[in-house]
Amino acid sequence: MTPSIRLLLAAGLLAALASPGAVIAQGAPRLAVPYTEFTLGNGLHVILHRDTSVPIVTVNVWYHVGSGSEKPGRTGFAHLFEHLMFEGSKHVPEGAFDTLLEGAGANNNGSTTVDRTNYYIDGPSNALELMLFLESDRMAYLLDTMSPERVNGQRDVVKNERRQSIENRPYGMPELELDSLLFPKGHPYSWSTIGSMEDLSAASHEDVQEFFRLYYAPNNASLVIAGDIEIEKTKALVEKWFGEVPRGRPVPPVAPPAAMLTGVTKKIMTDKVQLPRLYLAWLTPATYKPGDAALDIVASLLAGGKNSRLYKRLVYDLQIAQEVYAYQQSQALGSAFMLVATARPGKSLDDIQKVVDEEIERLASTPAEPREIERVRNQIEATFLRRAERVGGMYGKADQLNAYYTLTGTPDFFEEDLARYRALDAADLSSAVRTFLPRDRRVELIVMPEEKK
Repeated sequence: MTPSIRLLLAAGLLAALASPGAVIAQGAPRLAVPYTEFTLGNGLHVILHRDTSVPIVTVNVWYHVGSGSEKPGRTGFAHLFEHLMFEGSKHVPEGAFDTLLEGAGANNNGSTTVDRTNYYIDGPSNALELMLFLESDRMAYLLDTMSPERVNGQRDVVKNERRQSIENRPYGMPELELDSLLFPKGHPYSWSTIGSMEDLSAASHEDVQEFFRLYYAPNNASLVIAGDIEIEKTKALVEKWFGEVPRGRPVPPVAPPAAMLTGVTKKIMTDKVQLPRLYLAWLTPATYKPGDAALDIVASLLAGGKNSRLYKRLVYDLQIAQEVYAYQQSQALGSAFMLVATARPGKSLDDIQKVVDEEIERLASTPAEPREIERVRNQIEATFLRRAERVGGMYGKADQLNAYYTLTGTPDFFEEDLARYRALDAADLSSAVRTFLPRDRRVELIVMPEEKK
């Protein structure tokens, strides 16, 4: 695709997303997502976005609690609550949450990360009040039906999920080990979001209730409603269903110990896998901090797809790796840059690591070609615009409005976010590699296949 055609397509999509009063800068339309925001008396922050392109609406709630809010010995609570929130509340019998939404043609889901827990409901616009009723009832009245038996049932579900997604998945446990190698003991990022088996077993009914009272209060949440809505009518519905939910006590800020790597941390593990794998990991700047966007581009230049430098050398040319990929894992309290390479049968991880170090050093010392950077920037921009085109789902506009509000205080941070990548040049990328990916301060984790008995 030529640059002119790409520009026209991007401009068309940007124009469709731009508000009527969007500012046009240097001939390009500014990406703007208009919104209305207000805060209820109980502290619930509400963001409304009207998009009438299709008659659907999404209700997206962020509770500002993730596994990063947990304490040692009580890990896994945030993820456990994601499960418990679907188990019924005072006015919604167990199982009725999904049944009522399915009957209205809606669907819902949730997810937990180190920094937040989110829940969303997507459905036809005429089902908005049902969505708000269901969401408000579990915010206000979940504990009314939170029996020890229900907690035990979901505790077992989470344990099985841990077995399936981590303990019995190839390379699952080594990936878990990276957290404890990167972050010091006691740091909330040093354990997995899913929690440990011991902590899940030790969680009492009283512990769970206390966690809910502190973190699942309206003053620790933000609500986005986006889609085919009328702003004033939606305001009234929010006040009707959420206005009387009692405010919780103030949530104390997370105060983690400092995380830094002063040398190379090496570890060799065995796993029930067929091929050796190399993990290299660095501590990097937090989300939206200087260097965060540059490392997104660096990850793609090094190992983002079949045209990347390491993929071409390791997989195509030398044929010593089965796969290689890299990513900047952006997080609120501090990020991590991951580079992962899996050896081909009979090939050496030492040879792979040598090539990886050569390419990192080359990118640090020699600026990338403009065409390389443009290719990656186009991929990032295309992915960004595709996400911004849809209203609901896990990664639609509603969820992004919530993310931007939580991390920057500005729900419509779309243009500023995209501008971070547009502003970077080859010198910025080389500087980021030199600063944040040093060979003498990183984690080197090697996974070898278990010996067959």
